[in-house]
Amino acid sequence: MSFQEAEGNESAPDGTATDAVDGQTLAERMFIGTPAGNDAYIAAIDRCRDAVLSAVGEADRPYSGSTYAEHRERLTQDTIPESGREIDEVIEDLATDVLEESVYPSDEACSAHLQCPPMVPSLAAEVVLSALNQSMDSFDQAPAATVLEEQVIDDLTSLFGLGDGADGVFTSGGTQSNLQGLLLAREHYVAEVFDRSVRTSGLPPTAEKMRILTSEDAHFTVAQAAAQLGLGEDAVVTVPTGDAHQMDPDELADELARLKQANCHPFALVGTAGTTDFGSVDPLNDLADLADEHDLWFHVDAALGGALALSETHAGKLDGIERADSLTVDFHKLLYQPISCGVFLLSDGDKFELMGRNAAYLNPKSDQVSNLVSKSLQTTRRFDALKPYVAFRTLGREGMAALVDRTVTLADRAASLIRSDPGFELSCPPTINIVTFRYTPERDHPARSPDEWADRINRRARDRLLASGCGVVARTEVDGCVHLKLTLMNPRTTVADIRELLLTLKGYATQAETKAISNHGIESDDRLDFAPVCGSADEESR
Repeated sequence: MSFQEAEGNESAPDGTATDAVDGQTLAERMFIGTPAGNDAYIAAIDRCRDAVLSAVGEADRPYSGSTYAEHRERLTQDTIPESGREIDEVIEDLATDVLEESVYPSDEACSAHLQCPPMVPSLAAEVVLSALNQSMDSFDQAPAATVLEEQVIDDLTSLFGLGDGADGVFTSGGTQSNLQGLLLAREHYVAEVFDRSVRTSGLPPTAEKMRILTSEDAHFTVAQAAAQLGLGEDAVVTVPTGDAHQMDPDELADELARLKQANCHPFALVGTAGTTDFGSVDPLNDLADLADEHDLWFHVDAALGGALALSETHAGKLDGIERADSLTVDFHKLLYQPISCGVFLLSDGDKFELMGRNAAYLNPKSDQVSNLVSKSLQTTRRFDALKPYVAFRTLGREGMAALVDRTVTLADRAASLIRSDPGFELSCPPTINIVTFRYTPERDHPARSPDEWADRINRRARDRLLASGCGVVARTEVDGCVHLKLTLMNPRTTVADIRELLLTLKGYATQAETKAISNHGIESDDRLDFAPVCGSADEESR
């Protein structure tokens, strides 16, 4: 029975038929728990599975190449139509309109952002947790889930060596985790120094002097959190980094001395274990020493680099992380979990009291069970802990570490490919899985500076690569100049895949360079006819 066939089955109070959709019939068909609902669930999941396998599992490139304008022109259907349709038809449209026009992180040539291919055990967990629809705010909504999340948190605090009193909570990702770390740092500092609760009384008058220190290569969410916490982005003091894009401890010490001289109140230090543009890891032990010396809350943003803790080969890069007061780790980056899946860890779990609150209907103080809402910035929250739980139970620590190691090794080999080609310039040796580089034009432009000319060619090559659908790489800026970036997240990607991607990218770059010069420097898009070079880049060029 379709939605339309269900119409007219209700009766008005006088017994006459109405044109309204029959809610009872829909309830029987649209929810698990009845024979009709169970059958509908099986059929819908099967059809979605088949559509995903057809679009993603059999894809021969990471993207269709459609532009934003083309998507806007194509997607014109009503999103809230007056009447519904059979779900088979809706899923068929979904496959055409969305699945076939998406970027596929599972493709070997998708290497732009910290967007991982999700592993099969976690996709299975996603099916379960979405069907259960547990909300993690109170025990009576998610009893087994509450205990399981606590167990996963316990094992994670042990993995990072945070001590017996540590605790944590699952989050939507690094943005939320970083905000929570700096929120607790602010609350703790104001309570200790000014004997005041920001939660109840607001910021003290001297808050304009409070400062957060972090590296100039730290994630923008540190500044964003400062703004959201009422301190303002100007409260963030960025510390210079060295050639490896790691925070310089000597510069940090000098900055702390300057802040003291200026009668400022530094209260938090944010170290980064895996910067977005370079994957660099700050010298965490040196930072922890300075945090101890100056009584700073030490938060480590290990959204990317936290995965290294699993690896016997690479865990040493995180030395000092066990000294963090709070810690951000994302599972939806280098641990291959579906978005969203992050965690916030706290070395002293009692400090969650600085942000906790009680609601009579949800987590009254008299409760003798865990209600995790008191640890979270969210109220309604998904059971995302199930995904890494199923993944770790399936692969074990050894299996997860093997995937991480494989990806890190691939980054080293990709960097070697770039070094070996005079057409490219490596920005910085990779620390984890990010390889930042730049195409260097073969010829000078008659009317542009070398940097401006290279910027234009790198932008053009990257945009044409995306438009071709052959590959997805990221762009960024290094010292004010446009650079490109391989963010290697897929353990299936091989050195041969990277070589082909680089050759294709260079093909577009050389086309841009040649056509711009031959057109007497006129570089508008309507004058440049780029031939597709997907899979046909000249391996001997340069």
